[in-house]
Amino acid sequence: MAAAAAVAAAAAAMAAAMVGEQVNSLCEQLVKAVTVIMDPASTQRYRLEALKFCEEFKEKCPICVPCGLKLAEKTQTAIVRHFGLQILEHVVKFRWNSMPRLEKVYLKNNVMGLISSGTQSILEEESHIKDVLSRIVVEMIKREWPQHWPDMLKELDTLSKQGETQTELVMFILLRLAEDVVTFQTLPTQRRRDIQQTLTQNMEKIFSFLLTTLQQNVNKYRRMVGAPQEQEVLATPQKTDLTQEPKAQANCRVGIAALNTLAGYIDWVALSHITADNCKLLEMLCLLLNEPELQIGAAECLLIAVSRKGKLEDRKPLMVLFGDVAMHYILSAAQTADGEGLVEKHYVFLKRLCQVLCALGSQLCALLGSDSDVETPPNFGKYLDSFLAFTTHPSQFLRSSTQITWGALFRHEVLSRDPLLLGMIPKYLRASMTNLVKVGFPSKSDSPSCEYSRFDFDSDEDFNAFFNSFRAQQGEVMRMACRLDPRTGFQMAGEWLKYQLTTPVDTGPMNSKTGEGLCSIFSPSFVQWDAMTFFSESVISQMFRTLDKDEIPVNDGIDLLQLVLNFETKDPLILSCVLTNVSALFPFVTYRPEYLPQVLSKLFASVTFEVIEESKAPRTRAVKNVRRHACSSIIKMCRDYPQLVLPNFEVLYNHVKQLLSNELLLTQMEKCALMEALVLISNQFKDYERQKAFLEELMAPVAGLWLSPEMQRVLSDPEAFISYVGADNKIADPVLEDPSGLNRSRISFCVYTILGVVKRARWPAAPEEAKAGGFLVGYMPSGSPIYRNPCTEQVLKLLDNLLALIRTHNNLYMPEMVARLGETFAKALDMLEVEKNAILGLPQPLLELYDSPVYKTVLERMQGFFCTLYDNCFHILGNAGPSMQQDFYTVEGLASQLLSSAFINLNNIPDYRLRPMLRVFVKPLVLFCPSEYYETLVCPMLGPLFTYLHMRLSQKWQVINQRSMLCEDDAADDNPESQEMLEEQLVRLLTREVMDLITVCCVSKKGVEHNTAVAVDGDDDEAMATEVTPPASAELTELGKCLMAQEEVCTALLITAYTSLSWKDTLSCQRTTTQLCWPLLKQVLQGNLLPDAVSWFFASVLKGLQTHGQHNGCMAALVHLAFQIYEALRPRYTELKAVMEQIPDIQRDSLEQFDSKLLNPTLQKVADKRRKDHFKRLITGCIGKPLGEQFRKEVHIRNLPSLFKKVKPSLEPDVLENEDGESLTALFES
Repeated sequence: MAAAAAVAAAAAAMAAAMVGEQVNSLCEQLVKAVTVIMDPASTQRYRLEALKFCEEFKEKCPICVPCGLKLAEKTQTAIVRHFGLQILEHVVKFRWNSMPRLEKVYLKNNVMGLISSGTQSILEEESHIKDVLSRIVVEMIKREWPQHWPDMLKELDTLSKQGETQTELVMFILLRLAEDVVTFQTLPTQRRRDIQQTLTQNMEKIFSFLLTTLQQNVNKYRRMVGAPQEQEVLATPQKTDLTQEPKAQANCRVGIAALNTLAGYIDWVALSHITADNCKLLEMLCLLLNEPELQIGAAECLLIAVSRKGKLEDRKPLMVLFGDVAMHYILSAAQTADGEGLVEKHYVFLKRLCQVLCALGSQLCALLGSDSDVETPPNFGKYLDSFLAFTTHPSQFLRSSTQITWGALFRHEVLSRDPLLLGMIPKYLRASMTNLVKVGFPSKSDSPSCEYSRFDFDSDEDFNAFFNSFRAQQGEVMRMACRLDPRTGFQMAGEWLKYQLTTPVDTGPMNSKTGEGLCSIFSPSFVQWDAMTFFSESVISQMFRTLDKDEIPVNDGIDLLQLVLNFETKDPLILSCVLTNVSALFPFVTYRPEYLPQVLSKLFASVTFEVIEESKAPRTRAVKNVRRHACSSIIKMCRDYPQLVLPNFEVLYNHVKQLLSNELLLTQMEKCALMEALVLISNQFKDYERQKAFLEELMAPVAGLWLSPEMQRVLSDPEAFISYVGADNKIADPVLEDPSGLNRSRISFCVYTILGVVKRARWPAAPEEAKAGGFLVGYMPSGSPIYRNPCTEQVLKLLDNLLALIRTHNNLYMPEMVARLGETFAKALDMLEVEKNAILGLPQPLLELYDSPVYKTVLERMQGFFCTLYDNCFHILGNAGPSMQQDFYTVEGLASQLLSSAFINLNNIPDYRLRPMLRVFVKPLVLFCPSEYYETLVCPMLGPLFTYLHMRLSQKWQVINQRSMLCEDDAADDNPESQEMLEEQLVRLLTREVMDLITVCCVSKKGVEHNTAVAVDGDDDEAMATEVTPPASAELTELGKCLMAQEEVCTALLITAYTSLSWKDTLSCQRTTTQLCWPLLKQVLQGNLLPDAVSWFFASVLKGLQTHGQHNGCMAALVHLAFQIYEALRPRYTELKAVMEQIPDIQRDSLEQFDSKLLNPTLQKVADKRRKDHFKRLITGCIGKPLGEQFRKEVHIRNLPSLFKKVKPSLEPDVLENEDGESLTALFES
């Protein structure tokens, strides 16, 4: 026996020696491989070979653990040690379930040994080594704690007693555990629940441990660096002993790690732990705000604590932070950080402190209420002063951070009546006067804000976008403040306005290109004018809304208005501000109508504003903006105060006639804006015949020009049209020379005028007035009145030529017509650069917005002409329905006329022209069409259109999908990447437009909260909800039913809706899934659907899941739709089961079980959510994953025996068996 034992021992020793040799040999190879991978001089081939060797080793080698431990020894280099630890992490993540129990214990003990004695000291060890070591421990905890490793917390506590190095690693482990279990939730539900509940049970101990660790290390650190033990910290701590410095730094590191770990727990633990021991934690954090090395971590923790939501009762102790001691530390820390100049670290700390004060304000607003026992804190005044200090800080970012809280305070039912807050309003408004001034561009140095902006913004464009939203936010808050104290705001606005009117203009170092001595957008004078204008606009409008009529300071307002009207300037930017002030003060004229002529005179003078009289040079955008601004002000005045303007109608009309008599004085848009103003006032005649006669007179010049034989020839013939507008010319001087400009302007004038009249002419809103004025012509069968529009006769006689122009414009895109364009105008039909930038989301350079000419070359002018003309023609047709109603819809042969004009040559029309046509013409035409004309007008038009749009979009998406599969180089184009991006984005936007149009036509708004505005050209995933279930009441409209009754249209709609689910546009997919697909399919369910069609619908939804499954919003909606289809149609169509069986990795027996319950009505119905969850598990195989997860190796964490409650007996035993049956046995074995 003894001999046998000796032989066995010798054999074991030999085996161990052989394994040891094997480990040594493998480790040498691995060290070489890692060195090759990390050496920048290695060739790609060697690097790939080394990488392959390392990966294969991790996947296949049976002795990974001893090799990993050997490579992780302290004697190795950091890179090799990190790789060794990575091997161990890989083993735990991917092999743990198959490892024998003894090997698990061996690995765990060795890893804990590495923490104990296998790392360098805290200051020497690399951070990535610490990180991977803590990850390994957390991965083991996730698999074994608490059931198989009950003493884990004790072991960590023991380790922490060994020294700072170990304590820091324990902190990393606890933080990583909280992140994985609570924040990121990267493990199965039962395991997560077990670990989180055990953490919660032990939270008192964990928190006590964290606080003790923090306190002890901070005290040691402060002693060593010579910081006083009192509650104050010296500005410059006195270093007492240089030999102690490493020890002090080690304590500081542990303190920082403890704060970071606390931050990971404070967010979710019970509030009682945060407020325990008279808020000891909060007190410590406040103390640490004055410790330079620890203050950022302390502020982070404080911010998370103060931002906690939950029961109001539990949050009351947080009010301790309004106490004297806490407030003192917060304010002194802020003063110290700010007093040391702009240092990034201090600035980050200031931002955190500002957020803490904001969160404190939010807590106060939540806790203080009429039915609450919380009172306004005694230090509320001190709090407001400190908060105002942040609002007046040079950093624009800090100023903006305070706005939401100011708004909450001014809105609060109790605080808004507090004398301290009311006393703060003038100070806040005074601060706003400074904050509204647009300074602080990172590229400049003309303000203390610039230095801070360089930390916060990458470019002037970034800053500009931020400042615009900051200003809008300030406007909201100022209006809230003025609601509480309207007179103060008005008084300040008046003072500032008077000051600006009397201050000499300072253009600054940079002159505008518009003219010598004029402001640019960066000039000191302009930024002040701009800010003052915004301020006065905000506070004056609020005053009129807040004060009673007899309290309005009319005399003061009229005095200000007179000053503004008498102010003369030749600077376009300042004049634009003056016009805004005129509009802001205009409500005072309702009290003193005798001032109206002066206002009109000022506005009309600005309509013809020029920097240089009779200027031949192209107008800059600043000049154009002034003129357009004046026109808009006149329109706004006529729209909002028509009764006030009506007595001055003749004066207004004569002004306009005088301006229109000179063909070159105004642009076409300006002429039409003035005519629109007249039409708006004419609506106040409330007399059909009088208004009709006026419109006839107004439109006579247009009718004469539009119906002339020459114009008829030009509008009907594409070649004649190209020649007339000068697009076939070759221009020698593309900046100044433009021989056909006048011809283009005549066409534009006619189109603009028709649009203005159609858009503005209306019958009186009050039925009695409409009847008395002769506008009522009868009643619909439903009893609703039928009105006639006084512009109908004039507009309808111009309709034929308008349709001819649209037909001609569509035909311009035919290849033979494009070939006729002159050399200068070869790209005349292309998109404007500004349109491209808007679609691609590229910002416009700031200065160019005002200083450059509107169109730099004659080509740009031509592009602008075609683009605007096309849009406006369709705007007219879109407005014709709501404007002229039955008079338009009953035009003889309207459907065929539209089909042969607007819908001709669509194949050649580019996407960027098709989009506006659908949005501004087809959608309103359909929406406002009375149901009597569906059969005669809408269906004959929409049927072919929807069929065509489906074909077009399918082809476009096919090209995009092929392109993403084959990345071919195309060197021919100047910039193929951006061109492809533009084309793809246009296809996305067109898809959304088409799907939106179909939804508007088919689905009733009461059933779906429908947004008719198509998304801006931004992110596809914006506002992607996670739980999207279409409302049960989503029903088809009358028009939808009418369209679905026609077989061809019905097929086109269904195919478009279901095909679009797999097009790569998440926004369109989500909208279509939730709003359109089910109502359309439900309409045809009663009929005899072909089995192939049913299979295709279901398969289309599953394809959609494959494409969009990675987006939670789309995935939820598509799963719901697939579930609806399967439940509704599976009893009639066995083919659906065949589709299900093709899903990868589907569990057949689970499918059988689902089917048997579905097909057996006698069985008790399982809850809807349970059925849907079961169905979702069945189709998991076809739900697409994000690219980052598609090739990731699956990590399987087994459930351990449940700790807290027995699992309820499942209604689906065989599913449980499949998923968990095997693993349960295996667990008990181990």
